[in-house]
Amino acid sequence: MKSYQRELFADYFQLYLQDEAAEANLGEAWDEAATQRMFAVTTGMIGIGTTRNMEVPVTLEFHDAEPPQNLPDFDHVVEGALVVTTGSLVLAGCTDYFPDAERFALEPGTYRVRLSCSGLNTLSADGLEGNDHYLIQLWLGSPLEPTVLKQRSV
Repeated sequence: MKSYQRELFADYFQLYLQDEAAEANLGEAWDEAATQRMFAVTTGMIGIGTTRNMEVPVTLEFHDAEPPQNLPDFDHVVEGALVVTTGSLVLAGCTDYFPDAERFALEPGTYRVRLSCSGLNTLSADGLEGNDHYLIQLWLGSPLEPTVLKQRSV
């Protein structure tokens, strides 16, 4: 397993995980259901919702097989799929300058993506501080419509 710890600016309360060549727009993908599950999907791209409009801690993991879910350790868990055709995966904040966003090399294919969020109820009254954390796990797998495994309580 490869693991990367990052701090990303979640402008507009979202991050992007996408194939290098994706030209999709998540604007229409962020419907009410996607907002509730904190996970929007369109061709070659996943939008990850956050609870803060600030820099947030993100862990990105690449696995050889499906990792354990560990549902009790998280406030919110959702899975979906992402097709990567180029072998280059981009992780970025919503308003990051795309050419400067970090790339990760991986084998082209269909990847299962699990978003596991913790500390969602730790935000300060002004929403600027908190101990929220976003774990993104990927492994080669079959296509899957976005599925909430554990819904956060608000």
